Amino acid sequence: MALISEASILLDGGRASRGNLTKARIRWVIAALFLVFAAVAGRLIQLGATVNDATIEGVARDIITATRPPLLDRNGLEMAVDIRVPSLFAEPRRIVDVEEAVTKLRTVLPELDEAWLRNKLTGDKGFVWIKRELTPAIEERIFQLGIPGIEFVTESKRFYPSGREASHILGGVNIDNQGTMGIEKHMDDGDLALLQELGIARDQALTPVSLSLDLRVQHAMYEQLADSLIRYQAIAASAVTVDVRTGEVVGLVSLPDYDPNDPGSINAEYRGLKNQRFNRITSGIYELGSTLKTVTLAGALDSGKVRMTDRFDARFGVRFGRFTIDDFHGKHRVLSVPEVYKYSSNIGTIKIMQAMGKDEFRAFLTKLGFDKGVPFELPEMRTPKVPEKFSEIVAATASFGHGMSISPLHMAQAYAGFVNGGIMVPVTLMKRSEAEAAAFGTRIISEQTSDEIRSLMRLNALSGSGTRMNTYANGYRAGGKTGTAEKVVKGRYAVGTNLNVFASGFPLDDPRYVMVVVIDEPKRESPTTGTTAGWNAGEVTGRIIQRIAPMLGISPDFSQMLDDQLVPAEIR
Repeated sequence: MALISEASILLDGGRASRGNLTKARIRWVIAALFLVFAAVAGRLIQLGATVNDATIEGVARDIITATRPPLLDRNGLEMAVDIRVPSLFAEPRRIVDVEEAVTKLRTVLPELDEAWLRNKLTGDKGFVWIKRELTPAIEERIFQLGIPGIEFVTESKRFYPSGREASHILGGVNIDNQGTMGIEKHMDDGDLALLQELGIARDQALTPVSLSLDLRVQHAMYEQLADSLIRYQAIAASAVTVDVRTGEVVGLVSLPDYDPNDPGSINAEYRGLKNQRFNRITSGIYELGSTLKTVTLAGALDSGKVRMTDRFDARFGVRFGRFTIDDFHGKHRVLSVPEVYKYSSNIGTIKIMQAMGKDEFRAFLTKLGFDKGVPFELPEMRTPKVPEKFSEIVAATASFGHGMSISPLHMAQAYAGFVNGGIMVPVTLMKRSEAEAAAFGTRIISEQTSDEIRSLMRLNALSGSGTRMNTYANGYRAGGKTGTAEKVVKGRYAVGTNLNVFASGFPLDDPRYVMVVVIDEPKRESPTTGTTAGWNAGEVTGRIIQRIAPMLGISPDFSQMLDDQLVPAEIR
């Protein structure tokens, strides 16, 4: 009995011991599970409280991946489009082995500086750029390296199919696809529906923006201006063509230019000089010489103080103190108003301005907007330099284009108003109908004065300084005015260093377009030719009209009757 009792006690003790051990193990398992769940919960709370970095080196990812609206010419041809390209960035805080990452990346991108790359990949930053705008082939090779913390983002890259031909209009964008110049900057800064609700889209198409430009016209103008740089050994050339009914700019070229697909090329030297690749039509202001005589005659005729039948004594120069203003090739006789224009008489123009009155002449320049910037989409604009008040001598020199500086765009806008019946319509790079343009127009001269100015412009093409232009543009009833202005060098007019201009309209029997062509410092094409504007800017104008008139729906007509009808009845 004693033995059985002792065995029972031992058996009960063993069961109790095993039971206690099991309970202890269960408690440890529960504690371990609690710790695991606590760690998971803590991590979830941490992740939930973490604010993801939505920028890459300070630029929002949304902006980096955004697209811009396509830019089209008036006929729907693409001038600027977005293409999608991969760009490489790193998350340094996820890089496991910096040296390994540096070595591997340089096998694909050997142009990356080793020290620079090591510095980029070191630290705890969220995102840093490594290489922007790569090819898909490079992207695939880097993917194959399998480097933790190295990722790609798909960006939009702007591409300009027309290349250099419209560079000064289109402008350009920076590496983040933000507009920096030209119409691209205007879309970011302007009011195009805030670039169609912030002007950006993410993986969706934006409504294309249609410009007033005609790429066919642009190409023809570009070719002829590029030819003029060689033909006349000029340092620069530029031109603008405007629809006189709507104010639409259908072509605008300025040389030297740059490649908008390579924005840095705008800073390249030109003929050993810096800062030469600017838009001379909008941001260049010049003394435009005798093209201002059209302005003077328009104002004087419209004032009623001068008539087409009037005559002015141009036998002797006009004296101001110790200075005498004379004619370049003077007739030195009494001249009619048409003869003053045809022979480009400085003396006759001064006397016409004096008959009008210097204060009224100055007020007319304000009416034309010559003393303020042209309201235009391109941000590259300069304020003209026109004296606020005219003394007798300043008014005299301004009447034939000296002593005041405006842009060629100012002149094109004014000439459009002179030939279209007297309504000046603000110029624009956006498509606009005639009905829409009518709401913006301002009358600057009467219809009768407009008819008289058109007759003078055509007269100059038939028998004045525009005859060489007319030879090339024969049949398209073009007319205009030359301007040969000596440039100011170191504060003095430099003899033989000219800025040559030709301002024209066509067809003058039914005005559709005006054009201003500027050739900077042209030389003789041959020993038998000249250096004044008729020999270069005039010829270039004629060649351009010959090319673009058929594109614009203008048919040649050689009828003498059309020219006869342009002559005012009182002098016919």
